[in-house]
Amino acid sequence: MAIDPRAVIEEFLDSHDLDYDRGDENTFLVTLPGETKLQTHCALVVGDHSLSINAFVIRKPDENEAGVHHWCMTKNASMYGVAYAINTLGDIYLVGRLPLNAVTDREIDRLLGAVLQYSDSSFNPLLELGFANAIRREWAWRVSRGESLANLEFARHFI
Repeated sequence: MAIDPRAVIEEFLDSHDLDYDRGDENTFLVTLPGETKLQTHCALVVGDHSLSINAFVIRKPDENEAGVHHWCMTKNASMYGVAYAINTLGDIYLVGRLPLNAVTDREIDRLLGAVLQYSDSSFNPLLELGFANAIRREWAWRVSRGESLANLEFARHFI
C-alpha cells in the first residue's frame, strides 16, 4: 500500500514546528524562518505524479536585470533539488519537482533545507545586484533622519 505524500508532508511540517497553512487538500503554504531573508514563503503542491515546490525569493529587479539573471543561472548548476526561475512578472523564485514515490521525511528535509539556504544566502547579493540605487536612496534617507542602518549594513561597502 502506497503512503499518501500529503500525510508525509503534514507529519514532517508538524514534527518540525514549521508554520504552514493548507491552501487546499493538495497545497501546503509554508513559511520558512531565515536569518538574512527573515522569511521565505513557499508552496508544496502535490500533483498527480510529482510534488512541486515554489518559493518566492525576491521581486523583479529595479536595475541590472541581466546581471541578476546571470548570477542566478550561474548558481543553478550547483544547486540541489531546486533552481532559480522567474514568473511572468519577472519576480525570482526557487522551483523544483520531486516524484511522488520520493516524498519522504528525509527528502522533504533536504528540499526545504535547500530552499532555505539558497533563499537566505542569495538575498543580499540579489539586493545588491538588482536594487543598488534604491538601497543608496534608503541609506541616505535613514542617515538624514537618524534612523537605524542595522538591516542595511550588508550594503555599506557600495554606499
